[in-house]
Amino acid sequence: MTDSSSTLSSFPPSTRLEPVIRVSDAAVTLGGRTIWQGVNLTVQPGEFLAILGPNGAGKSTLLKAMLGLLPLSAGTIAVLGKPARRGNAAIGYVPQRRHFEADVHVRGRSLVQLGLDGSHWGLTIPLLQSHKARENKRLVAEVIELVGATSYADRPIGELSGGEQQRLLIAQALVRRPRILALDEPLDSLDLRNQQGIASVIRRISRETGAAVLLVAHDINPILSAVDRVVYVAHGQVAIGTPEEVITTETLSHLYATPIEVLRASDGRIVVVGQPEEEVSYHAHRAR
Repeated sequence: MTDSSSTLSSFPPSTRLEPVIRVSDAAVTLGGRTIWQGVNLTVQPGEFLAILGPNGAGKSTLLKAMLGLLPLSAGTIAVLGKPARRGNAAIGYVPQRRHFEADVHVRGRSLVQLGLDGSHWGLTIPLLQSHKARENKRLVAEVIELVGATSYADRPIGELSGGEQQRLLIAQALVRRPRILALDEPLDSLDLRNQQGIASVIRRISRETGAAVLLVAHDINPILSAVDRVVYVAHGQVAIGTPEEVITTETLSHLYATPIEVLRASDGRIVVVGQPEEEVSYHAHRAR
């Protein structure tokens, strides 16, 4: 499907700089099965993009392709004007949710420090030169404050709630000041309050730092007020545009090749009715 860049009404023309990501006629095939194809997408600096769709549709596959972690079977992906590659230091990456058990005694601040003391993907390397120590300490404190985790950053990570842990993982991804923040289902297993809180933090970070955000999610509702556009992946196809343009009866019925009804609740929530049985849980807020 073609890109819907022209619908990006929340960004004035003066901010439309060179895209940080450009996906052209891209396709991925895994195990002989085409996951999706014909994807065309540009991501602007400071844009908040949600990648939505059912389990197994290829949401995380799309994110990993943009990270250079999966090869394309067709097309190209450019990140900051160069071919997508693994370990790009311009990308802060938070993989699918990790949970730290209660017996993990590493301090939250030390976890964030790993973003500097290790490689971008979390592998440790020798300590940086001593003259960098004070600068690193300042950077760590800065991103911890940015995500609102200062009050508990010195507690063991295993004692923190899921939402607190997730904020510190986001801080770890931010500590190298990336131009792109990629998050694979960061709201999974969090309650609604924490989902909305994390989404608000990510939106603010994007606005304050100018980093583009790519966030994989099951449900649009907790992030609806934060996102600029959505990429909806289903049945090998991709629809791109604002939430109001993509999450509609017409568009989702086309993607799923079956009748789908999209309702707007009085409180602003989106309710999707009529999805295939195996996809019924992809939107958490459903009519009861």
